Amino acid sequence: MNVSVVVPVYRSEQTLGVLVERLGQVLPAFADAYEVVLVNDGSPDHSWRLIQDLVRDYKWVRGICMMRNYGQHNATLCGVRAAQYEITVTMDQDLQHPPEEIPLLLAKLEEGYDVVYGAPRKLPQGFWRNLMTAGIKWILAKVIGLPAVHNVSAFRAFRTSLREAFVNFQSPALILDVLLSWGTTRFTSVPVHIVQAGRTNYNFTMLIRTAMLILIGYSTLPLRFASWIGFVMTLFGLGVFVYVLTIYFTAGSLPGFPFLASIIALFSGAQLFALGIFGEYLARMFDRSMDRPPYVVQEVAGK
Repeated sequence: MNVSVVVPVYRSEQTLGVLVERLGQVLPAFADAYEVVLVNDGSPDHSWRLIQDLVRDYKWVRGICMMRNYGQHNATLCGVRAAQYEITVTMDQDLQHPPEEIPLLLAKLEEGYDVVYGAPRKLPQGFWRNLMTAGIKWILAKVIGLPAVHNVSAFRAFRTSLREAFVNFQSPALILDVLLSWGTTRFTSVPVHIVQAGRTNYNFTMLIRTAMLILIGYSTLPLRFASWIGFVMTLFGLGVFVYVLTIYFTAGSLPGFPFLASIIALFSGAQLFALGIFGEYLARMFDRSMDRPPYVVQEVAGK
């Protein structure tokens, strides 16, 4: 088995050397040929200098430096497109994903699956972060339509040939797991040990942006939701109309201004909500119409 390990790098000069050293101890045990592709995602520290040193020290390490910071999924996509071997493994840089757990992913992959995720036996983050992450995974599973995606993570192994399904993809807003679903439905997961990271580059704002990207960038569910809101508001309006007629013919008077103002505010809010959803979709269409690339490579180190 030949394996390419792709690692997006951002602010990791403290952990990257240890990660490569551990990979060098683990990979020869199960891979006939292997490589580690380190993609510097515009890191402001000295990560790229460290990557260049690692390339000189280890012949099986390659480095890619991007022009600026594009995001974890974009950097991972860059490494996936540069991978040379038939199996690709992606993992984080901060030692949260132990290299010693890679054989578990590969063993599951050999059972006939195309994508295998490393699902944590115990969630490594705090309660609210785990809750938010679980919500994003649920949204992603609904968009892709695969129950196994509930265990999605950045620690994954898949067949490199899947990249042919998105070889022409050109957009700066991307979710790699959605792109992989364009090439296969054979997803699964395997329990692995995930280490508590000392610091994460993801905050709640980035998690919310990821959820919005999944929903609006790759799904029509929000549009359908807006349609249902319009339908419900229409039924509610008919009910209010019947109520007003009933009051008029029984009491001889109509409800006052507060009642009318509350109804107007309710319908205006529903209309603005629906317009906001339409605006988000138009913004995504506009963004993609500019044909911006998902990343731009500045420098490559190693062969």
